[in-house]
Amino acid sequence: MPIEFNYAEQADLSKIVDIYNQAIPSRMATADLKPVNLESKQAWFAGFNHQQRPIWKIELDGTIAGWVSLEYFYGRPAYINTAEISIYIDNNFKHHGLGTSAVEFVITQLKALDIDTLVAYIFSHNLPSQGLFKKYGFTQWAHLPDVALMDGQKRSLDILGKHFN
Repeated sequence: MPIEFNYAEQADLSKIVDIYNQAIPSRMATADLKPVNLESKQAWFAGFNHQQRPIWKIELDGTIAGWVSLEYFYGRPAYINTAEISIYIDNNFKHHGLGTSAVEFVITQLKALDIDTLVAYIFSHNLPSQGLFKKYGFTQWAHLPDVALMDGQKRSLDILGKHFN
């Protein structure tokens, strides 16, 4: 099954939100505690652009199986060459190597986007995502202990990063 990465369009936002909402109950990939709705993600989606900070849908045989995005880091001009990467995979397509393919794809796009540094915000207990990024040379740049409260349990957040030259 060939994997394709295509720019996400407004018509894809509903599926993107659905995939994001699938991740909420696991308490592994997002600090949202309740499902989000389409309206609440409109401004977020509008912040992406093909030239600097894209969001791509991950497609298998024309079906959206996930998405990967690059967002502005910290919103200040000095950080223009740094981006935050996020990857979300539909539960029906997990364990098919899509996360690996997404990281590899994004790395090939960095030069054209004038990005030389990626950061990933990953919960400390999310060992699969930690492992994925560490496989590509990301290292822990920060550990924020017990900053999230989910279902009465404190969770820590790690910031993984890598410079690309």
